[in-house]
Amino acid sequence: MVSRSYSNLLDLASGDSLSLTFGRERRRLPRVATVAGVLSELDDDSTGSDAPSSVSQERMIIVGNQLPLRAHRNDSGEWIFSWDEDSLLLQLKDGLGEDVEVTYIGCLKEQIDPREQDDVAQTLLETFKCVPAFIPTELFSKFYHGFCKQHLWPLFHYMLPLSPDLGGRFDRSLWQAYLSVNKIFADKVMEVISPDDDFVWVHDYHLMVLPTFLRKRFNRVKLGFFLHSPFPSSEIYRTLPVRDELLRALLNSDLIGFHTFDYARHFLSCCSRMLGLSYQSKRGYIGLEYYGRTVSIKILPVGIHIGQLQSVLNLPATEAKVAELRDQFRGQTVVLGVDDMDIFKGISLKLLAMEQLLIQHPDKRGKVVLVQIANPARGRGKDVQEVQSETTATVSRINGTFGRQGYKPVVLIDTPLQFFERIAYYVIAECCLVTAVRDGMNLIPYEYIICRQGNEKLDETLRLNPSTPKKSMLVVSEFIGCSPSLSGAIRVNPWNIDAVAEAMDTALIVSEAEKQMRHEKHYRYVSTHDVAYWARSFLQDLERACRDHVRRRCWGIGFGLGFRVIALDPNFRKLSVEHIVSSYKRTKSRAILLDYDGAMMLPGSIRTTANTEVVGILNSLCRDPKNVVFLVSGKGRNTLTEWFSDCENLGLAAEHGYFVRTNHEADWETCVSVPDFDWKQIAEPVMQLYTETTDGSTIETKESALVWSYQYADPDFGSCQAKELLDHLESVLANEPVSVKSGQHIVEVKPQGVNKGIVAEHLLSTMRQKGMLPDFVLCIGDDRSDEDMFEVILSAGDSLSPVAEVFACTVGQKPSKAKYYLEDTTEIVRMLQGLANASEQAARNVPQASHRVVIADSK
Repeated sequence: MVSRSYSNLLDLASGDSLSLTFGRERRRLPRVATVAGVLSELDDDSTGSDAPSSVSQERMIIVGNQLPLRAHRNDSGEWIFSWDEDSLLLQLKDGLGEDVEVTYIGCLKEQIDPREQDDVAQTLLETFKCVPAFIPTELFSKFYHGFCKQHLWPLFHYMLPLSPDLGGRFDRSLWQAYLSVNKIFADKVMEVISPDDDFVWVHDYHLMVLPTFLRKRFNRVKLGFFLHSPFPSSEIYRTLPVRDELLRALLNSDLIGFHTFDYARHFLSCCSRMLGLSYQSKRGYIGLEYYGRTVSIKILPVGIHIGQLQSVLNLPATEAKVAELRDQFRGQTVVLGVDDMDIFKGISLKLLAMEQLLIQHPDKRGKVVLVQIANPARGRGKDVQEVQSETTATVSRINGTFGRQGYKPVVLIDTPLQFFERIAYYVIAECCLVTAVRDGMNLIPYEYIICRQGNEKLDETLRLNPSTPKKSMLVVSEFIGCSPSLSGAIRVNPWNIDAVAEAMDTALIVSEAEKQMRHEKHYRYVSTHDVAYWARSFLQDLERACRDHVRRRCWGIGFGLGFRVIALDPNFRKLSVEHIVSSYKRTKSRAILLDYDGAMMLPGSIRTTANTEVVGILNSLCRDPKNVVFLVSGKGRNTLTEWFSDCENLGLAAEHGYFVRTNHEADWETCVSVPDFDWKQIAEPVMQLYTETTDGSTIETKESALVWSYQYADPDFGSCQAKELLDHLESVLANEPVSVKSGQHIVEVKPQGVNKGIVAEHLLSTMRQKGMLPDFVLCIGDDRSDEDMFEVILSAGDSLSPVAEVFACTVGQKPSKAKYYLEDTTEIVRMLQGLANASEQAARNVPQASHRVVIADSK
């Protein structure tokens, strides 16, 4: 529901149309100024938390480039508004349920005089629950015809700007216009949203940065985004200069929808290659972990509004038009094409295939007619003019070569048709042909299937037996979004003219029974997966994706389009240095486990010696007789011995706990008994095989383990090879006492039972045996291998003092078993320095005694 100041405006009943007379008194709807301007970056300084909601009714705010409205002036100059029944945004209401209120935000197709905008906005909100975004003409041109149609639309359809004629070079001013318009849309959403209750559903590539604007203002906004165009492969998408900004903006959504798995796969690949994000599939749902938030990915092809088609099929005008076409094409078989006049619809390829069909199959001349309905192009420019010229010339050539008196092999209809007229062509067409070279979805085949089902009146008009099963044939490009859903269609590569011609011939000569069988299969799918099903399914997944919003703590970080929201468990909080130092001072028996790489030294550092500042801190901690300190690392014991030779009382655990040494004077011991390492002779040749076939991968040989790393390999191929290697190793080592695990860019084989958790268990049990129940436990780590330590100390129970204070701390704000976090290694070192200072202060008043210290490292 809307905020209280606007709720009374939505109580008025909506109508089918409205005339608007200006000059009468009315309450004004406050509007955000929409003057033209340049938005260099995200400039809204408000990053506050969500405002409390005053109402609780569920509502869906649907945001699209255009409102689902038609508008025109009548003879007296009044604006007349009515619903656009062809708009997908209007049709999807059928799937949201009667209890969900829908508010629309978008532009009008017509330009409204600035003096009339307030009245129009007020009336549309009251009557249609629509909030118009008025974009100045020049700004809209740069936004829509500029950035959207010159940059995004061609690129998303796999056309690179290799020359000025192919989309043109990237224009930063068009990008600024795109940001400005998205900001205006965000302001419109903010006018009416109740963030605790409302769902927001943003549509298509025109508004790809809108999620960032909304997430910045309302951290817990329940936000879904659906892309209706293709999403290109990473090789294409990565050429976009603002690639990272758009990806991060989309990831501020809770749910991102795509028509096909290919589009979703390409998006996930881009997130992996450009942002370093990996996805997980769990119980049928795909999710990306992004700063503690799970961004869900939905694969859901859109459907059509069957009720609207059926109502048009029942019109007398449709029946009359079908009768007219029946007589016009009597004795001929009609193949139908319906496409926009743009470069990606493949109209010229379709015409060449028709020409090839007539050449290779002379018997089809005079019998087969291709009716090509060419809708006006949505864009403009030189490429559209070229398509029009080529289409007209090709049609003239084919008709001139194969036409004769009373027969034109190609009928080109390039003037606008009314909807019922197009429906009539569907009804009489024996086959529908779609040869788009790239298209997001394309619902023409769906409409064709429903129209071929017909009704009793049309059966009578066509002199068909109503009891005879209906039939239809589809020849569709494999590069359109609906292709995977139409299992009975003949799929073709539209660039292969001969193959398309043969597919057309096959579609015309298959048996009646097969045509009926294919039609039945398609009709069953299309009728059950309509636009209502699509909308209902998306809303259900959006509700599921947002159900944890209330219990999570959220706050925003980052500037400009790099803004994102951290969402964490309410019990997960930043470790206060003052708090832990205070606890440290009043406790008497302390166990300290610290990670080195990643926690006390930046991960991936090329340093070959320990940090001198860190060594000094460790020695200060080790000199305190109340402390037992251990360093647990994935590194080998020789490296740790060399690096920490100056720390005499420091306990060390190498290779994730396989080797343990309590102090500088003690010998290295093993925590796990391993009879032999014969399994290495089996595992290493297998790893070597994958190393040779995976460029950039390496093998690290440890005393107790083997690690295959693909950190510098191609991320997709490396990940694929890692899965294969994991399966291969698990198979050949099934009878060996080892565990095979995958980690961050690694596959590791090590003895069973070896993990950092056993070091924590060993430390606590040793202290307990000596009658030392720790009343202070600090454990710091930065990656997945440290989670075993966190789990042990948080469930230690009897091994700790009844009044023990436990500090499990991870590095960075991310999902973890730890209850605390610090931002980076600098904060970790600063905190440890605070503990060391406390020990040194206490040492000046108390005689020193012997002690030990233990630290944990994940690498």
